[in-house]
Amino acid sequence: MNVKVGFISLGCPKNQVDAELMLHKLEEAGCEIVDLAYDADIVVVNTCGFIEDAKKEAIETILEMAELKKEGSIQKILVTGCLAQRYKYEIIKEIPEVDGIIGIGANDDIVPVVESLMNGEQVQLYPDNTGLPLNGERLLTTPNYWAYLKIADGCSNCCSYCAIPSIRGPFRSRAMEDIVAEAEKLAEGGAKELVVIAQDTTRYGLDLYGELMLPELLRRLNGIDGLQWIRLLYCYPDRMTDELIDTIASCDKVLHYIDLPVQHADGAILEAMNRTGNKDSLLSLIEKIRAKISDVVLRTSLIVGFPGETEEAFNTLSEFTEQAQFDRLGCFAYSAEEGTKAAEMDNQVDDEVKQHRVDVIMEQQFDILQYKQKQFIGKTLQCIVEGYDAYTDSYFGRTWMDAPEVDSEVYFTGKGNYNDGDIVDVEIFDINEYDLMGEIVG
Repeated sequence: MNVKVGFISLGCPKNQVDAELMLHKLEEAGCEIVDLAYDADIVVVNTCGFIEDAKKEAIETILEMAELKKEGSIQKILVTGCLAQRYKYEIIKEIPEVDGIIGIGANDDIVPVVESLMNGEQVQLYPDNTGLPLNGERLLTTPNYWAYLKIADGCSNCCSYCAIPSIRGPFRSRAMEDIVAEAEKLAEGGAKELVVIAQDTTRYGLDLYGELMLPELLRRLNGIDGLQWIRLLYCYPDRMTDELIDTIASCDKVLHYIDLPVQHADGAILEAMNRTGNKDSLLSLIEKIRAKISDVVLRTSLIVGFPGETEEAFNTLSEFTEQAQFDRLGCFAYSAEEGTKAAEMDNQVDDEVKQHRVDVIMEQQFDILQYKQKQFIGKTLQCIVEGYDAYTDSYFGRTWMDAPEVDSEVYFTGKGNYNDGDIVDVEIFDINEYDLMGEIVG
């Protein structure tokens, strides 16, 4: 198929992996994948529809492509991903320049869909969302030295604020053999770091094997030659078992980095979110993790302004943030999503109040991070090189404590020539707000 395809993927890493699976199918079918939308015959917009800001970004991107189509720069627009799944009929109705829209269960059909569109047909295809492909070859959109490894899709936690279960269906684990085979292939292709993802990585295996199998999977991945870093994201606090903590502590390639999205710390708010726990139970879990993994880096995400969040409930969260001393933290204002239980709750919080509470938490966290970063001055940290900045005449990259695309960076100098993906030792001599400054040693 002699077609130039531009591909824009928005949203989370899970969606990015979906895009990589589709890109490989298109390339295998003979399509030319182009970097710039205006160089394409057809542009695929792989959308996110998780929260209001993501929806706005997706719609703005589609409208930008519509303008390119009006100008004659591109011929066709195809919308895929979560927004396409969630708003099946509204998109073409509201944006008639869109030629095709498919739900996530049709991702495997990307090649015939593109063929149909280029032949002048309009396509709307919405098979069951559980038809989303979990396996297959990928055309990586990350640098070759690191990649996402998606171990499951969908979600069965059903948090009251979240539309993901209705968009992507119930939690579905991939077979362990398929995951390990893909990880081996990624390592053979040069990947030194794998970032393990799912809507809830800690639930892995429960649906397929009847028990939590993430510890066993990590042990299997730990034995793969060539891999150096295995990073774990999206860990549900309830399923941070002793076995999982011990496995992270004992596997030399599994980084002592745990992404633990707790969302809140007030017991009543967590219950209204359809989550469990409270400030004391969460602090107890954090204490246990740090006791077993002394150098652990903990990342979390918080939601403020959930319906019914009183000043007292927010103060509980603020106190928790101060006591927990997370190494990395993101805080988001609650977004009322159509079709979720929380959107129908009474006592919705005013937008200005929500934003003020975000600011309070992030100011707290900035002070915590400043203190923690200063402790690294004079110490040597392992870093992965990610590029060279001619303006500052220095390299930049990440320590093992920083996940790609979300955490801090390190800027450092070195006497040799270094390539992207090299793992080097950097002595830290200063900090610059969120980032570290250093020099390669050895």
